[in-house]
Amino acid sequence: MSTPEADVGRIGDDPDAFEAFYREHLDLVQRFVARRVTDPHLAADLTAEVFLAAIDAATSYRADRGAPAAWLTGVARNVVAAEFRRQKKDKDVVRRIAGRRLLDPDSLAAIESRIDAAREARRLYDALASLPRRDRALMELVAVDGLTVTEAADVLGVKPGTARVRLHRSRARVQSHLIPLEVQA
Repeated sequence: MSTPEADVGRIGDDPDAFEAFYREHLDLVQRFVARRVTDPHLAADLTAEVFLAAIDAATSYRADRGAPAAWLTGVARNVVAAEFRRQKKDKDVVRRIAGRRLLDPDSLAAIESRIDAAREARRLYDALASLPRRDRALMELVAVDGLTVTEAADVLGVKPGTARVRLHRSRARVQSHLIPLEVQA
């Protein structure tokens, strides 16, 4: 069962419309959030915040710009991004106040071991970080969140053809970034 586009605008005023919308899209939002955060309590809070934000933004939904799921994914993206900005600000404040604590040699060795083990993942993250923000967002929506290129284009407010070109170029940039160092030499 799919929420009719006309019902999306009513989720802020009609509890029955909201309940149907919530039940239909809860799994989508939970998957989206779970791929971005590791704390289950934060994931639950952000999922609730996404639906609250959707209620507030319901009147801005435009059926001609995409399906309700794509619109809700855009809302979720904004909510999660706001949380990451808040966390970064909090970390900066704590870092300024607390300074660095000394680590014992065993703890330092364990951390170094984890850092070495995560080297390849960091190379991928570095490759993705080298992309312009809009292209990185497009790649995440398609590759991580499983949206079609057309749905991702709707979320980002670009034409599907433009999204396809950006995605193709972004994949090539990431791939060239991941070529082993020995091959490049």
